[in-house]
Amino acid sequence: MTKHQVQNEIEKRAREILVGKTIQSLGYLDEDEKNNLLWDKSAIVLELNDGTLLFPSMDDEGNEAGAMFIQTEKELERIPVI
Repeated sequence: MTKHQVQNEIEKRAREILVGKTIQSLGYLDEDEKNNLLWDKSAIVLELNDGTLLFPSMDDEGNEAGAMFIQTEKELERIPVI
């Protein structure tokens, strides 16, 4: 598969999971959630209306919590790991 084909497949799957959903709540991973992931730090978690959770990782392998960035028309905001 070419890089473009891989990208298309990933985008298709992400659309199936995310499009049309809404954020119901957010907060940082708690100690148990963080420990289950074998992480030392905690990342922000977005919970969608169907129970799906979104949270950033520092890499594709999920080795540690990652920061998230929010781009608005006026600024770039960072949600750090803690």
